[in-house]
Amino acid sequence: MKFNLITQIFIAFVLAIILGSIFGSSIDFLKPFGDLFLRLIKFIIAPLILSTLVVGVAGTSDPKQLGRMGIKTIVYYLVTTAIAIIIGLAVAFILSPGKGITISKIGLSVPEAATQEPQSAITTILTIIPENPFMALAAGNILQIIFFALFIGLAITFVGAKAQPVYRFFEGFAEVMYKITNIVMKVAPIGILGLLAPVVGQYGLSVLLPLVKVIAAVYIACILHAAIVYSSAVKIWGRMSPITFFKGISPAALVAFSTASSAGTLPVTIKNTNENLGVPNKISSFVLPLGATINMDGTAIYQGVAVVFIAQFYNLNLSFTQLLTVVLITVLASIGTAGVPGAGLIMLAMVLTSVNMPLEGIALIAGIDRILDMMRTTVNIVGDASAAVVVAGTEKDRIEVIPTE
Repeated sequence: MKFNLITQIFIAFVLAIILGSIFGSSIDFLKPFGDLFLRLIKFIIAPLILSTLVVGVAGTSDPKQLGRMGIKTIVYYLVTTAIAIIIGLAVAFILSPGKGITISKIGLSVPEAATQEPQSAITTILTIIPENPFMALAAGNILQIIFFALFIGLAITFVGAKAQPVYRFFEGFAEVMYKITNIVMKVAPIGILGLLAPVVGQYGLSVLLPLVKVIAAVYIACILHAAIVYSSAVKIWGRMSPITFFKGISPAALVAFSTASSAGTLPVTIKNTNENLGVPNKISSFVLPLGATINMDGTAIYQGVAVVFIAQFYNLNLSFTQLLTVVLITVLASIGTAGVPGAGLIMLAMVLTSVNMPLEGIALIAGIDRILDMMRTTVNIVGDASAAVVVAGTEKDRIEVIPTE
């Protein structure tokens, strides 16, 4: 019997949990397979974004439509992020994850990621413009690549017929990158096994039990956000059944859960959104790379839970003004936060500073950050896909999906 990709990935996912639980840290011998898969994914990100976004923008041929799509995308991302942080705060207050936790139960060590200085809003905006676009491609700076691709696509549109050879080059280049993505996805199940099994083997009950309410709060809030917000959005504006949506994006969701990287999952998200959800390339190639950088719904939920947890741990009372500040800072900080593992800790440092809470609190949940990161990243990429479906639905631009076995 030949299983489809979704089934293969799910089998690898379950097998990784079983093997990690049985063999513990000795399962690390599978890690090179996960590293190989991650390298293959990272190797296609920059050229995939560049080629598909250039074709998407140039193929639109209507600057007004492009501007309309951009406004819809950014508004959708910011509104859903605000809703996410509110859901995270609400679930955290209900479960009270910080009560009854003592320092003796948790090993304290401030992670390196949390010591990095977060960029100011102005610096983030300025760094979107690359001084050298080829260096941006080499470094894999997604925002700068998006900026470069947008300008090339717009310029092709404005130049017209003389620029058609350039357009055809990028069109062919995009098709080549789609084919490479399909090839890379064939090793996804092995990669998932190599990524997830060592993580499961590394974290034992001794670390998880004292913080199980934190994990539960983040996971419950993430599931509620996806089930309520994304389901409603794709149903109302995307004119798509939520079941069809979640089934179509499930392979990318499993990859996101295993890699904990929105940027690393991007090629799979694009593939699933195009092939399974019927979103045309010109929309997905614009909405999804942008979402991998500025859409942080899962991370916003994590911020809400973490702030309440730390406040309860230190017996601090959060005022309404502080809660409002948490919502505002989280929404603004989500723009420009890298879609890589651990980026949430940098955002948390910014949020805690803004409400005068102890940064040492970051160390309280640093030990389980990877476990939390896996779920929040999954929500991030599902949110990206929902935005693509919503934009396509409101633009009345969807292609018929042919079911594949």
